[in-house]
Amino acid sequence: MTAEAALSTPPLASGPGGPEALRPLLATVLDALAAGAAERGGPLPAGGPDAVTARVTAALGDPLPDTGDPGALHDIVRALAAGAADPADPLCAAHLHCPPLAVATAADLAASALNPSLDSWDQAPAASALEAAVTRALARTAGLADALVTTGGTESNHLALLLAREAHGSDLRLVCCAGAHHSLPRAAWLLGLPAPVILPAPRGTLDPAALAEALTALPGPLLVAATAGTTDAGLIDPLPEIAALCAAHGARLHIDAAYGGGLLFSDRHRDRLAGLDAAHTVTLDLHKLGWQPAAAGLLAVARPEELATLHQRADYLNAADDTAAGLPDLLGRSPRTTRRPDILKIAVTLRTLGRDGLGALVDQVCARAREFAALIAEHPGFELYDRPVISTVLFRPAAAADDTVAAVRRGLLHEGRAVLGRARLDGRLWLKATFLNPRSRPDDLARLLELVEGSTPG
Repeated sequence: MTAEAALSTPPLASGPGGPEALRPLLATVLDALAAGAAERGGPLPAGGPDAVTARVTAALGDPLPDTGDPGALHDIVRALAAGAADPADPLCAAHLHCPPLAVATAADLAASALNPSLDSWDQAPAASALEAAVTRALARTAGLADALVTTGGTESNHLALLLAREAHGSDLRLVCCAGAHHSLPRAAWLLGLPAPVILPAPRGTLDPAALAEALTALPGPLLVAATAGTTDAGLIDPLPEIAALCAAHGARLHIDAAYGGGLLFSDRHRDRLAGLDAAHTVTLDLHKLGWQPAAAGLLAVARPEELATLHQRADYLNAADDTAAGLPDLLGRSPRTTRRPDILKIAVTLRTLGRDGLGALVDQVCARAREFAALIAEHPGFELYDRPVISTVLFRPAAAADDTVAAVRRGLLHEGRAVLGRARLDGRLWLKATFLNPRSRPDDLARLLELVEGSTPG
């Protein structure tokens, strides 16, 4: 390469010059994030989809111009920030969409700069060792033996059904309740399993009596999927009773703890997950109650030998003689080939905060949810669905029709003033506030309720 060509090559993020090349670019990104947040001025951009699309289109210009623009980094990041739903804003409380910790985000930058790929040891020597140590530690925390890193709850649930099918045969039938995550019946369909048995859940959780009846009537093999933290209401199925029924009937048990798994870090709340260690597989997801940038999912397994079903041989990645010589074989750790080292941000967070630090964050958001529920219960203009189990609160304007509830939510979204979710339980539509921001304060809760009240027709 000539000296002239070297000078014209854009700088790389890694290598000897990587840190210095990144330094001014990071300053540009941080300035753009601040400018975009100031432009947005709230939890969500005002004006709805058309206004947001127009602003993004104006900032983007020609997506693939003939000549590059050195200002693109600032302009596009600013447009993204100005048009973002900011999970760190206390009035952004619709989804299981957490504000990521700064230390985890900084670690994620290192992962992007170094760009290890966890499909062969020679692409990710240190990341391979880090993943092995941290996943096993997290699995033991849940009472299981090992864990795989996934992109989140959907992939973890899909993998859980795949492992169950390979262990018990293609006639395996999924049994879950109507409150289970939509990814479970979808995974059964994708895997060619028989149609799932969906039990009614009038109160949002799996009823042990209905499960006992189903397990008695249905021929095996059966996979029962329980939930520790439903998406709609944050409810936890009666895990000990479900585990006992599965043991008595010889059914396999999977627990989707994508939301509630974070309670494991809290001395105050971890007892709500009693029975988790009886599962064959458990879904965990630290980009919810773990404050990680997405993606940060895991599937914990009780029987590591079942992971052999994922194994593949590709000579360029895990030649048999390389494996015999001691190079770790990573292709059995995921159905994906190229994988970024999402474990890095998790490892840094666990070491930086420790169990006590993460537990304190869990305790704070659960406390905010209880406080918000108390405000609703005391307000004559609102109806509370129930006391929160984790950090989700369902409520609605008293005596309002479902159409009114939906319109109130959309109005707040369009104005950019608050981000609330929606859930349908007991045949009615409820507003959903999910508290994952440990910096929310009581006055933020009062402000959120005032905004809903002010947007509800009198």
